[in-house]
Amino acid sequence: MEPILELESARLLMRQWRDSDLPEFARMCADPQVMRYFPAKLNHLESAALIGRIRGHFAEYGFGLWALQRKDTGEFIGLTGLMNVSFEADFTPAVEIGWRLAREHWGLGYASEAAWTALRCGFDRLQLNEILAFTTETNLPSQKVMQAIGMHYDPQADFEHPKVAADDPLRHHVLYRITRAQWLDTLHG
Repeated sequence: MEPILELESARLLMRQWRDSDLPEFARMCADPQVMRYFPAKLNHLESAALIGRIRGHFAEYGFGLWALQRKDTGEFIGLTGLMNVSFEADFTPAVEIGWRLAREHWGLGYASEAAWTALRCGFDRLQLNEILAFTTETNLPSQKVMQAIGMHYDPQADFEHPKVAADDPLRHHVLYRITRAQWLDTLHG
C-alpha cells in the first residue's frame, strides 16, 4: 500500500515527521500536564525513539500518527492518527485513533478536527470496518473528543492496560468504538 503521507482539515496539516519537530515534541512529552494520563513523561531520547517507532509504523503499514501543524502559523502542535494496537487484548487485532497536543493548543477544537480527519482516512482510504480509542477512566478530556467524533463507549470492553504497572492508578482503561456504518450515519444524520 502506498503510504498516506499527508492529510488536511480546515485549519490543520497532518504530515510526515521532520527532524525539526523533535525539540517541540520532546518539550510537549516532558510537560506534566500533557502527560498526566500516561504512566510517565518522556525525556528527549524517549521522544526521539517514539518518533522512530511512528516512522516505522508508516513504513510497514502506510499510515500512523501524523505530525500536526497549524496552517495559519505553521506551528507544530502535536500528533493525531491511527495505529495498530500494540498489545494483546480481547479487542485485538484492531486499529486505534489517538492524539496528543501541546497544552497551549488545548480548547481550540484541534484534537476533534484532526481526529475527525483521521477517522475519514481510516474509513474512506484504508477501508477499515471499525476504529477504537481507549484511555484511562479519569481522562475526561480525551473521552469528550471520542464522543465529539461520534465514538461510543463500550463498558463491557473496559480493561487493565497490559503495558501499565499493576499498581498504577492509570491502569484501568475505558474503550470507545466507531464502525464505518456509525460514521456514515454521523455524516448523513
